[in-house]
Amino acid sequence: MNFKDFKKKVKAYWKKFWFLLWKDDSLKGWIFSIVFLLLFIKLIFFPGLSLLTGTKLPLAIVESCSMYHEDNLFSDFDEWFERHEQKYERKRVDYEEFLEFPFKKGFNKGDILFIVGTSAEDLEIGDVIVFQGNQKNPIIHRIIDKKVSDTDNRTYFSTIGDNNNGQLDSEDRIYESQIIGKAAFRLAPYVGWGKLIFFEFSRHPLERGFCSEN
Repeated sequence: MNFKDFKKKVKAYWKKFWFLLWKDDSLKGWIFSIVFLLLFIKLIFFPGLSLLTGTKLPLAIVESCSMYHEDNLFSDFDEWFERHEQKYERKRVDYEEFLEFPFKKGFNKGDILFIVGTSAEDLEIGDVIVFQGNQKNPIIHRIIDKKVSDTDNRTYFSTIGDNNNGQLDSEDRIYESQIIGKAAFRLAPYVGWGKLIFFEFSRHPLERGFCSEN
């Protein structure tokens, strides 16, 4: 087979593939399209995005209400901080400092966040990080303290959820090896509910449904 014949055959296969993927309205066409898209997302899109962002979890669905602020994007920051000021005073974080933090109005259960890889040196108090704690799924909370260990000179962090009254046992001393990445921006509010809705029944009754402020 010469190159010209080979080129024609490739072109013919491509036309058949393209028709089956996008234009065939039969059941066979729909099944092929769905399987192809699932394989593309799993084998190409997410690995490529992970490589680009430098983290194994480039997109994270918020699964709890621990970072929720009343009225979410439309919340009154001054009123919210007044209610939560005491817990931040203990960590020497004041109003003016919090006002400059990213996600100063928190985020909601079901939001999808865009995550980027980061190093301990680049993280600052106020950043929102995704890390492995003593839970099945990663935790998404805000850094409220950054220190260097006296024993091994390693940097570690302390976090808390904006909507939590106190810290979890696993977030008082978080090392770089536990950190998956930093939340860069909110990619799609509430869209993650398309996945969460299938797992709500398995959650504790107090953790189900939409958020309210503690």
